[in-house]
Amino acid sequence: MGKLGKKARKFSKKNLQSVLRRNRKLNSKFNKKKTSKRGGQEDTAKEKKKDAIELSDARNTEAEYIEDNPLDAIFSEDDSDVFGDDSDSDGYLSEGSSRLHLAHSENENSQEGNFGSSSSALSVQNSEIQLELVKKTKKLDKLKEKDPDFSNFLKSYHKGSEQLRNKVYADEDEISDEDMQPDNVGGVNFNGGKLLTTSAIDSWCQLVREQQSVPALTSLLNGYRAACHYGAESTRVIDADSCHGIQNSETFCKTLIFMLNEADNIFRGLMGMSSSNPKKEKNLDLTKNSKWNTLKPLIKSYLRSTLFLLNEVNDSEILAFSLARIRASMTFFVAFPSLIRRLIKIAVHLWATGRGTISSLSFLIIRDVASVFRSDCFDTCFVNTYKSFIGHCQFLEPVLFQHIQFLRNSCVELCSVDLQKASRKASMSIQQLAKILKQGLLTKKKEAVKKICSWQYTSCIDLWVMFISANIHDYDLHPLLFTIIQIINGVAVLFSGPRYLPLRIKCIQWLNHLSSSTGIFIPVASMVLDILEYKIGKDVGKPGKDTNILCSVKFPKHWLKSRNFQEQCVLSVIELLAAHFAQWSHHISFPDLATIPLVRLRKFHEITTIESFKRIVKRFIDQVEQNIEFVRKKRDEVPFSPKDQQSVESFLQLEKHSGNTSFTQYYKSIMDKAASRNLAFFEKFSEAEGITKKAQKKIKQSQKERVTEGVNGRHSGKRKGTVSVDGGQEGKMRRKEKS
Repeated sequence: MGKLGKKARKFSKKNLQSVLRRNRKLNSKFNKKKTSKRGGQEDTAKEKKKDAIELSDARNTEAEYIEDNPLDAIFSEDDSDVFGDDSDSDGYLSEGSSRLHLAHSENENSQEGNFGSSSSALSVQNSEIQLELVKKTKKLDKLKEKDPDFSNFLKSYHKGSEQLRNKVYADEDEISDEDMQPDNVGGVNFNGGKLLTTSAIDSWCQLVREQQSVPALTSLLNGYRAACHYGAESTRVIDADSCHGIQNSETFCKTLIFMLNEADNIFRGLMGMSSSNPKKEKNLDLTKNSKWNTLKPLIKSYLRSTLFLLNEVNDSEILAFSLARIRASMTFFVAFPSLIRRLIKIAVHLWATGRGTISSLSFLIIRDVASVFRSDCFDTCFVNTYKSFIGHCQFLEPVLFQHIQFLRNSCVELCSVDLQKASRKASMSIQQLAKILKQGLLTKKKEAVKKICSWQYTSCIDLWVMFISANIHDYDLHPLLFTIIQIINGVAVLFSGPRYLPLRIKCIQWLNHLSSSTGIFIPVASMVLDILEYKIGKDVGKPGKDTNILCSVKFPKHWLKSRNFQEQCVLSVIELLAAHFAQWSHHISFPDLATIPLVRLRKFHEITTIESFKRIVKRFIDQVEQNIEFVRKKRDEVPFSPKDQQSVESFLQLEKHSGNTSFTQYYKSIMDKAASRNLAFFEKFSEAEGITKKAQKKIKQSQKERVTEGVNGRHSGKRKGTVSVDGGQEGKMRRKEKS
């Protein structure tokens, strides 16, 4: 074949695919080489602009996330974690023979023990069995198609087997009906579907005490379950074979009191356990006990019923007694991981919503769970308590102030159980506080500022300040200390106006507390003296309504013009400076520390025209000057140089620990006066709350009497008796007792 002609070559260059592909490659290479420097600069500028836009968008989305996210959202709580499934039934115990019961419990324990280890092997076996079944069904279908007589034979066989099975079931029903007749052990009926009477409960209690009878204990536990569920919605559906009824209130009380008082001792006696200290029994393996398989269902029933009672009852005495008794049985919860989460949730709820003894007992349970059980329980306890604490700090009323302080102190004590984990949690929370503050300082948006000036934010700072102060000598918390100091200073800078005086005072109190507990000097004098710059020079204000800086974050605008605000400013300055100076009043550098504050205080003393303010400030100046002279004299007598750090630290330590110096006594008197003012303020609110509660009771009582009189007067011929207006569980229980 000869060469192509000129026209053919030209056509091939233009149209053949290989040529086109080659040309595309060459063009791309040439275009890259021909790119000008100017074009490259434009491209890089565009890329930088695009990156800046993406970065700003990311910052905006992060800011929106910080603003919208609540403070407790940083700690996520997964309900489906290592605590196991809580879906097993909560029914009555079988009151049959102990041998059958033991076999059932052994079966259950063997299944529970083998399930976790052989789950993968079972899945493989199941898949193999399914494949074999599919093959056999295919073979059977082929046989049916080939041989019709064989398919007819199978149908007749199925009919005969069904008739035989129905006959067997009928015989079993007759036998079970005969077995349902009550068995008497010591004159006491141990079968289900009975009405619990006082005599039966007394007989069972006697058998358990004297003979340690397991059947009697089983019946008592069933009665205890019925008493705990008494009045609940689930008891409306009556199962004649298992449900237990309560005869009267005496039976109800006897069952509850005996089981709560004696159940733990009975279980320990049957298992041969003596101690009831959870910390001593921390490493105790209950499964190694020879009687564990028999008693495990009984113990589980007792714990379940008690938890249900704690979740339903409202009476404070029953709650307190139940909490104390379930705490004694804390060791048994080790064997039931599914009940630990329920216990934590109930205890945290009662700790946060209860008062006095109930809150204290609930927290003791939370602390025992966090310290005794595995490390996962500490995380769950901390997350639940932290979220509950933050949730209850949304609004702070004077009546709730002491309770919020108790919740805060409880959280600090819980964190002290595991300082390593608690420090990580504290670091996460403090970083979140810092991000929120940074966003507020940069944007000054209303939402961001409002989130910072809230009780939740300040309560969170207060919590970590107390945690760092309590544990800084036992664990390295200095990184958290420096971060929290920066956050407090940032909050004080952001809210510097006179309306935010309570928040500013809190910031200074936090810094004073951190300085006192850590021994690190934190300068607060300038922050305190800035309060005197507020417009409080002239006596033109009128007395305002009573308010307290402990229960407020900012003052209302009208309160700024009152004399109470002026007095609050001066008293706060004196108290805060006294606390700051009291810490360093025996330090060798105290004369230098107090020089500038004294200059500003003298200037204020000259300007103000209010005599009461002049007296307070003058006395403070005199006390500080007296202490300066005392320290200066002692300093002139020492032989060491300022570079001798050890001698500087030991300077006037004996006088400091004795507490007999003039300035120390003056500081104590100031703090006593402040405490008495706060006490009087809270007493006013507690009295007001008591008056409102009495008024509400009188209103309810009058409404009840009106309803009763109306029903008896207008419809006395049609209806008899009175109408009960009580609702809730107690009303249901009373109605059930009457029926």
